[in-house]
Amino acid sequence: MTLEQLLIILLIGGIAGWVAGVLVRGRGHGIIVNIVVGIIGAFIGGWVFAQLGIATAGLLGSLVVATVGAIILLILLRLLKRAA
Repeated sequence: MTLEQLLIILLIGGIAGWVAGVLVRGRGHGIIVNIVVGIIGAFIGGWVFAQLGIATAGLLGSLVVATVGAIILLILLRLLKRAA
């Protein structure tokens, strides 16, 4: 992995985590948590989109997939927190 690829992953993860935080909680979580949520969300979103047979391309597609996955992650975490 090149430095450029790593920076793109961090940037997309940060943006996706922030957008998901704003949509789910009304605000972000801080840069580090946003990046982590966005990167984990990218894996979740990639799996969900693959199961649904939806293909995306480019940076915008990656951002959409990561954001949808991050939203799913935050909703699941919220449900688990309420159940505990």
